[in-house]
Order: sequence, then structure tokens, then C-alpha cells
Amino acid sequence: MPPFYPPHMIRSAFSASLSQMYRKEVPLYGTLLSLVANTNQMTLQAYPALHTSLTTTGELNRLSEERHGAIRVGTANELRTLKQMFALMEMHPVAYYDLSTAGIPVHSTAFRPITQKELEKSPFRVFTSLLRLELVKDQKLRDLATDILGKRNIFTEETLELIEKGGRKGGLDEKDAKRFVQGAIETFRWHSEASISKAEYESLAKEHKLLADIVAFKGPHINHLTPRTLDINLVQESMAENGMAPKEIIEGPPTRSCPILLRQTSFKALEEPIIFKNAEGKLEKGSHTARFGEVEARGAALTPKGRGLYDECLNSSRTKSANSTAPSADQTINAAHDLFLQQHFKSFPDDWEAIREQGLAYFRYFVNPNKKLDTSKYHDHVELTFLLRHGLVCYEPLVYEDFLPISAAGIFQSNLSGNGGEAVLKKDSVEKDSARSAFADALEADPLDEMKLYAKIQEESIERCQVALGVEIIH
Repeated sequence: MPPFYPPHMIRSAFSASLSQMYRKEVPLYGTLLSLVANTNQMTLQAYPALHTSLTTTGELNRLSEERHGAIRVGTANELRTLKQMFALMEMHPVAYYDLSTAGIPVHSTAFRPITQKELEKSPFRVFTSLLRLELVKDQKLRDLATDILGKRNIFTEETLELIEKGGRKGGLDEKDAKRFVQGAIETFRWHSEASISKAEYESLAKEHKLLADIVAFKGPHINHLTPRTLDINLVQESMAENGMAPKEIIEGPPTRSCPILLRQTSFKALEEPIIFKNAEGKLEKGSHTARFGEVEARGAALTPKGRGLYDECLNSSRTKSANSTAPSADQTINAAHDLFLQQHFKSFPDDWEAIREQGLAYFRYFVNPNKKLDTSKYHDHVELTFLLRHGLVCYEPLVYEDFLPISAAGIFQSNLSGNGGEAVLKKDSVEKDSARSAFADALEADPLDEMKLYAKIQEESIERCQVALGVEIIH
């Protein structure tokens, strides 16, 4: 029996194939990749210490292939099958995101690798949203959407066979893995012909653009891919010069010396031609806006304490008047917004040692190869603070691998034209806990707790230091 093809190689092949396909479908995405690559190169040249840090931690090798995708599915069955598909690539559902609080009728999870080893090999992740039809007020539209989604199959027959085979046997051999990647890509392909009439599309879009985007097509079509940049401010400034219309502000925390969590921006969704077929079989021309180009800058993963402080700072900024972000004559809207956020984030330390000492973020620890610990001077244990103070152990922040629901909502909303959809949501009648439970039922699994994953990686790095030094490390 041939050996199983490594899941990270399937994941890398899938990510590369998806990128190639999307570049052909959305040429501006190729322009965006070039812009990000040039920006990263200039940033590394300008900051040698950053280059050294990324090399030491293994982050530099994955920088160029670092990206995530986003899709939106319509049924629990589609979501469960995606879970099985991603499992063959060692991508697991992590965290739960309720976007209904921002007027968007979906809730989501992110399928991604969960160990440091797998993340270093290929960090690809897919933000996956499930439509919540129960939040749409119009019963006729709910019935229409249910009927349409119940009839479609977004997976090829061969892909379904390979998903079943891989799940049953615990993996795929190289031949099947290559067939699997080719088939899986079809689920994410763009279809310029709608599966409903123009009148039906317009009814769905009037209720919510996202409702039409999810229901009207043969498949979920990936709506963006996201490269990682080391200077998102520069990318934001350079988009217009490269033929892209950027959203007005960068989502997430402000510019900092010590980046935290996630910052995102995008060029706005493209208006693309669509062909509709009415009940008489006649073709009608129309258009649809859904797909866009996103960029991300990833900072440190925060602990529950750090997230609490982050939320306090963010909530403080959101309660202030929007007029506070009005730009001056020499500012862009984004620059004014960033300065406004910085003022509200002053209580969040912008120094790695202060962040570490206060337990606000997760870190990876490394033994300094240039120094040795004289174990004869100690018993069988030593304090971590001592090792750090004497340079025997070094640390770097763990990269935040997940998403921010407010930022995701901000990106979604900026790329939806027409009705934002808040009016169609029956938010008051749906409790968040029950929504999460419903999502877990649809997924047939509970999304993993991202905080526990970060804590485990941090603890494992300390354990490796213990083995290397030959002493127990107290922390």
C-alpha cells in the first residue's frame, strides 16, 4: 500500500492552486500579491532586526505563502463536508464568530492547522461562514433559499469519494492527493451564471446582499484570498497607485511598535457580469459584487487578560464621536482613524517585556545557543525570569493565527453594496449561546478554543527549553 501523502503538502498544493485560480479570475489579486511582496522586501531591508527575528522563529520561511481564504456556505451539510475535506489537510475548526451582531446573517469558524509544526510548514486557513436563514424575516425568501440550497451539490462526485476514502483510511496516497486537490478547487471556483432568475436574485439581494451571494450560485466561490504584509500602512497607501480602490480604514488595532492581533484592509469588491436564466429559459444580463482583495498584518496572540484589555481600549474608542476621526488637511481618513485609535490604546503596553510580564500575550521561548547554564550552581529547578534576565533563554511573541469578528464584519460590510442588512435580522430573539450550539450541531463538532492552543504551544516551548538546559523551569 503506498504511503500517505503528508497533509501539509496537500494543504500547500491546495493553497497554491487556489491562489493560481483566483489570480486568473481576479487579475487585481495578482497585482496585490506583487505589491505585498515588494512591500515586504523593502520592510525587511529597512529593518534588519525584524529580518533576524523572523529568521530565528521560522516565520520568514512562511511569510510568502502566508494567506487565508474566505467562503460562505448555505447549509449544515455543506459545512460538514467542508470539515471532512479540510481534515485531510490537517485543518481543524478553531473558534466561533457570531457576525449577526454586526447585521450580517452568518456565523463562522476558521479551518486551520493547530500545531506549531504544522503552522510552520503551511499556515493556510479558511474563514468559513454558514448562512443563518432563521435571521431573515421574510418567510417566502427563507423558503426560496431553503429550496435552492437543498437542490445544489457544491462538490464533485470524485471529491466526495476521495473525502470518504481519506476519512476511512486515515489519509490519501500521492496519486489520490493530487486528484483530491484538483477536485477540491472546483468547489471554490467562480460561476458567472447564476442558478436562479434575475427576479429571485434581486429579491434576495434586497433583503441582504450576502443572502444573494450565498444562495444565487452553483457553489460558494472563494470571495477573497489574503497575503500577509509586514507594513499594512504602506500597502494601504499604495493600493490606489496600483489601480485598486482601498477601503477607507484599516480594521483592527492601531499602528504599534509591538503589533498585536490582526490588522486588515482590502480593495473594494468588483462588480462582475452575471447571466441569469428565467423560468422560460431566456437569458438576462446582470451584475454581482462579492469578490475583493484583502491584506493582513499579523501581530501577537493575546491571552484572555490581554484580550480583555484590548476590548476595553476598543470599546472606549467606539463610544467616542465619529467626528473625532475627521482628517486634517494633511491626513487621510485612515491616518486620522489610526491616530484616534492610538490615543485610546495608550493603556495597552507597547513594549514586549511589559506585555510579557503582565501576561497579556503568548510567547515562544528558545534556548540561547551562545550561552550555557552551569547546572551545578542550582538544584533541579530555576526561575524563567532568571534565565531571561541573564540571556540564557530568549522569547518571541506567538503569531495570532485567528480572526477578529468586528474586523471581519467591517471587511464584509465595506464590500457589500446596497442594504447593509441590519434591518432584516431578528437579533433580539436569538441568544448567542444557542447560536453557538446550533453552529456546533451543524458542524457536528465544537470549534476548538484558540486560547488553549496558544497556551499549549507556549508551554511546549518551555518544555523544550527544560530538556535542553537539563533543569525544571519555574514560571
